[in-house]
Amino acid sequence: MTNRQDPASAAPSSIICFALLLVFSGAFWWQPLSRTLELALSNEAYTHILLILPVSFGLIFLERTQLTSSPVPGLAAIITGVTLVLLVAGLAKWATIRLPADVGLSLSVFALVVSWIASFVLCFGKRAFQSLLFPLCFLFWIVPLPSVAVDEVIYFLQQQSALAARIMFLAVGVPVTQDGVMLSIPNLDIEVARECSSIRSSMLLVIITMILAYLFLRSWWSRALLVAAAIPMTAIKNGFRIFTITELATRVDPRYFEGNLHRRGGILFLGVALAMMVGLLWGLRRTEAVSRPKL
Repeated sequence: MTNRQDPASAAPSSIICFALLLVFSGAFWWQPLSRTLELALSNEAYTHILLILPVSFGLIFLERTQLTSSPVPGLAAIITGVTLVLLVAGLAKWATIRLPADVGLSLSVFALVVSWIASFVLCFGKRAFQSLLFPLCFLFWIVPLPSVAVDEVIYFLQQQSALAARIMFLAVGVPVTQDGVMLSIPNLDIEVARECSSIRSSMLLVIITMILAYLFLRSWWSRALLVAAAIPMTAIKNGFRIFTITELATRVDPRYFEGNLHRRGGILFLGVALAMMVGLLWGLRRTEAVSRPKL
């Protein structure tokens, strides 16, 4: 008689195996992990990294029923999985020797995430991986971008924020010209500096939008549309902030240029942008409900 394993009893063994592999990977990649944490705590371009692990594990916990029917991995599968993880780690280490330090850090953390996902597939199987594809791939957000890529993102936000602000000035009848990241209105020149790019709130907007799309939308097209809308919304949010502060400073009180709204108002304008994204989310949910076939 074939001895079939009870699926319900397989989950604890799989969880223990996965936990051990996580401990192993954390010890092996401890230096890149600590450097990434330092970046997240000291540089606003990487602050979002602090949210990724709690959010990803939280989403996996919400879908934990997908893990209960997984088989216990055999010794051969464990050896194969560990070998693959070590191979990825070795390639990352080899690449870091010949590349700049920040690029090497990105590759090392990328290899770490790959090892986590490979460990998950090893311990819980292909079906669980397919069911939890988003929370697992969401982990790639902890990979710190190299400084050259961050500079490109910031410059893009500067340009598009200036463009958005220029359109808003024209909409209310304020004469304005734009030269790159410089805006000129009567008696005032405005530079959209790196600090005005609001990269931290822009990254948070995109990440939160992805989470909302995953939790509340069902079709791939509506999820893709909502996330795609978050990209221009980052520029609209920043442009609205520049427009609002400039209008208040020129029409009400010049101290608005140096006030709390300018220095700490990012969270307020992020809230406005999120409210607009929630409105779009509501519309997409209604569209899904109408298009869903009735039984």
